[in-house]
Amino acid sequence: MIQILSSPSPVPSEIFALIALLVLSVIVLLILRHYLPLRTTPAFLLVPVFFALWLPATIVLLVPIDLASNASTDDEATRGIWLPPRALLVSWRISYWLTFVLTWFILPILAEYSDAGYREPKDRILYSLRQNAQYYALVFGSAILGLVYFFISYGPSFVSLKGLILALAYCWGLVLAIYLMGHGLVAIPRNLIRNASASHRLRQLQSNAPKLYEKMEDATLILEDLEVQVIELSKRKTGSAREFQDWIEELSDICNIPESRPRSVLPRPDNDSRIIPTVITEKYLADLTRQLTRARHAKSRYLDEWDRLLRDASKAQATLDSTASKRLELGASPPGSSFWEKMIVLTPYTRYLVHYRLVPYFRIFLGCFLALASACIIWSELVKAALPSLSVIRFTVVHHWTGDSGRIGFAGQLVAALWIMYMCAAALHSVTEVKVWRGRALVRRNTAHESAFWYAGQVAKLSVPLSYNFVTFLSREIYEETTFYGILGKYVDLTPLGKWFDYLFPVLVLVPVCATLFGLYGRVKRIFGFGVDIVDEDEESQPSYGTGSWREGRDLIERELNGTSISRRLDEAASRSASGQGRTAPILTVPAARNEGHRTPFATSPSYRDQPIGRPAQSSQSGIADSEPEDDNFFTNLSHRFKNTFDTIDTPKWFQEIGDGFKKPKWMGGNDEAGESSNGAGRTDSDIRRWFGGDGRIRL
Repeated sequence: MIQILSSPSPVPSEIFALIALLVLSVIVLLILRHYLPLRTTPAFLLVPVFFALWLPATIVLLVPIDLASNASTDDEATRGIWLPPRALLVSWRISYWLTFVLTWFILPILAEYSDAGYREPKDRILYSLRQNAQYYALVFGSAILGLVYFFISYGPSFVSLKGLILALAYCWGLVLAIYLMGHGLVAIPRNLIRNASASHRLRQLQSNAPKLYEKMEDATLILEDLEVQVIELSKRKTGSAREFQDWIEELSDICNIPESRPRSVLPRPDNDSRIIPTVITEKYLADLTRQLTRARHAKSRYLDEWDRLLRDASKAQATLDSTASKRLELGASPPGSSFWEKMIVLTPYTRYLVHYRLVPYFRIFLGCFLALASACIIWSELVKAALPSLSVIRFTVVHHWTGDSGRIGFAGQLVAALWIMYMCAAALHSVTEVKVWRGRALVRRNTAHESAFWYAGQVAKLSVPLSYNFVTFLSREIYEETTFYGILGKYVDLTPLGKWFDYLFPVLVLVPVCATLFGLYGRVKRIFGFGVDIVDEDEESQPSYGTGSWREGRDLIERELNGTSISRRLDEAASRSASGQGRTAPILTVPAARNEGHRTPFATSPSYRDQPIGRPAQSSQSGIADSEPEDDNFFTNLSHRFKNTFDTIDTPKWFQEIGDGFKKPKWMGGNDEAGESSNGAGRTDSDIRRWFGGDGRIRL
């Protein structure tokens, strides 16, 4: 290694760069294997996604090499990896322009192509072009305005057109990158510090369990509705359905529903999604195929998240229970575990020491270290334009100063690569946490094709602006000599507007940082009733009473881990009936509705299909004895006592008979027998909700 670094010839550095590229290729393949089945995934997906991940990784490698090649030290012992100017220019052109084409053209078209739902490739391509037409129209519209500005400033030329394209692409990527990076710079250290304690981690998992379980149940219901629609469609053998009989049979094979599978809910006649049109068209079948594919992947996503939550909760509970015996037994690994998870190296006692003693302190140390790194990045963004000499990142990368300029060695290259990787990791962490982008998610070995294209596009889109934004942290004498500046930077600085935008816009990183640090997302959502679900709610905002609390999540997790949930017993009954094994009686049935409240025995889990999470809990739930003390303060307990007191007071008879002497007009729903419909609880048919139609009940 020392000979490679100190050699005046570029051959050893080129060999080192080739080995690094091979290592990056292996890492990218392992990432693809983690999220996609390589054997069954088509080539039109694997090849673009591979390059969309591999090219940004090469950019992270090229930036330190470019810095050291143009600002290398005179001492051969501390000289880093460097390449000749021609090799750097070719490498940058290949990496940048391939990334540009993948980001703006190939990946968006292929994403809609994979999500089209049509059978023929021609129909898929036409659907993809139609879906991207609005997006490209918006992009070209903004480009025309920028083109007018460039032509007025520098005249019509190829350089102006090229500068416009590169500057607009960089500015749009920088806007998205700064916002996502600002959120990730706060979220990553905070999650590490908060999750250091096993008890806090378990409480957070229990708080998230009811909402996640409800989403999983909703995804299952949506998929079942679409599957029943396909079954009803497959029964049509005449008319327009005969032309698409092969397509309908393929949909039936995808659903693969045995007739004897028990239904979890009763049929709902008011569900419009089950209405089959009289004339079956190609567009209808494409929409049905698209919805069915999305529903299957949505169910797979929430099942994967639910299984991961159960594993994490079981591990956290086992860690807490090991304090008495000083032995930590995690049990057998699940069937889908990796090789490293199945490998048993530690004894129960050493595992207890590692997970209960060492891991929490390591999480706290790493969280504090990354928080310091985040503060350095934010500070460097703030002082980059006004006081560039005070940038902290500048001094960590440039170790050899010669006057106003500096030289970068091998140690500076390593530090620069670590800074870029952390900035990209912060932005990509926010991408995976955002919940507003059409339900896309990364699922282990079962990621949807459209989601894979979309996430790969975000990686390619964010890597270039973040890398160049890091380069601008250094002194102008250093980064203006790089090849990266000649490829992109000089076109960004071609106009005063682009130059000042590049310097001043990163200061707005304070907006997502403050919003995440002080929980402004949750405050806006609570005040206005809507907001961007980009961060998880704090523990203090979790409800302590009613459904959706951590107590309900604790009971739900215990029932799932003990194998006593209704959904698991339904799946077992379905598998037995599908294979023709087991008894045919008794048949497990689930009632369509429950009138006795939310209270459930230990042997069954609460069914969110019958009672949604958002419905308030009944008073019968308060009868469950809880061994842990309440977390609420004096005023909260006092308000609950007042509420319970007023709820248990019977309505006086004189109050019930107030309206008996008056006859309601017909427009208010009154008739001669209106007074006879009053019940014993003091409720009559004079409910004001009947004025607007319905039977007096509110449908959510």
